[in-house]
Amino acid sequence: MKNRNTMNRDWIATARTLSEALPYLQRYDGATVVIKLGGHAMGSDSAMEGFARDVVLMQQVGVNPVVVHGGGPMINRMLERLDISARFRNGKRVTDAETMEVVEMVLSGRVNKRIVQAINAQGGRAIGLSGKDANLLICTPEDPELGLVGAPAEVNPTLLRDLASAGNIPVIAPIGGGSDGETYNINGDTAAGAIAAALRADRLLLLTDVAGVKGPDGAVLTELNAAQIRDLIASGTIGGGMIPKTQTALEALKGGARAAVILDGRAPNACLLELFTEHGAGSLIRP
Repeated sequence: MKNRNTMNRDWIATARTLSEALPYLQRYDGATVVIKLGGHAMGSDSAMEGFARDVVLMQQVGVNPVVVHGGGPMINRMLERLDISARFRNGKRVTDAETMEVVEMVLSGRVNKRIVQAINAQGGRAIGLSGKDANLLICTPEDPELGLVGAPAEVNPTLLRDLASAGNIPVIAPIGGGSDGETYNINGDTAAGAIAAALRADRLLLLTDVAGVKGPDGAVLTELNAAQIRDLIASGTIGGGMIPKTQTALEALKGGARAAVILDGRAPNACLLELFTEHGAGSLIRP
């Protein structure tokens, strides 16, 4: 059991943290924050529980959170169980009709409902959707060689606004419909960026398994603009999987989102640290 002096120090530190958070709580009151959930934060029950608690707390202090999720590892495991080969081209999943059935089953069914259940268990009111609901995401084929991989051509966010107004938290699987009646698999980051732009979100939070965008010296860059990102890509400093994430951020900003952040979803309370502390978390990207 802690002695009273230690407890007093803890209380003082907690009170100071809450007091320092006040201007940020006021800053985000009524703000829309789109969160792309992926990576480690989806990999364990404890990480999912922590993420869900943070999302519910965000809503309780006035933020309107919208969650968009991925689920690549879960799709791969199901394809393996069904003895269906997984093929990739330039890091993107080649999606034929058979694979698309599995993708939709896993993302809209198993993964989506797991996140919904986790948020509801923490006292929230989450509702699971895919981009096919209410024509949220209408797609065109991204590349004929990728098959049923879609690029959002139209985003209709009215349903999301209505859900938020009623106190619900939308949780969206990156599946879209097409004008041709097809179902399309959408990259999770791409879907989140398109939704953030359509909602003119105050923040797009891209949770990943790295601390943020790194500069030439390997240190995380806490704030960047579009021109700096383009220079870092051209120089090769930004490479690999960070290129599509930064490009997603730039497209979201171009479409109407105010700012994007690439941050480490493995860190406890990463979203809360970004929104409600002075130092933030990860790399903040502005126009």
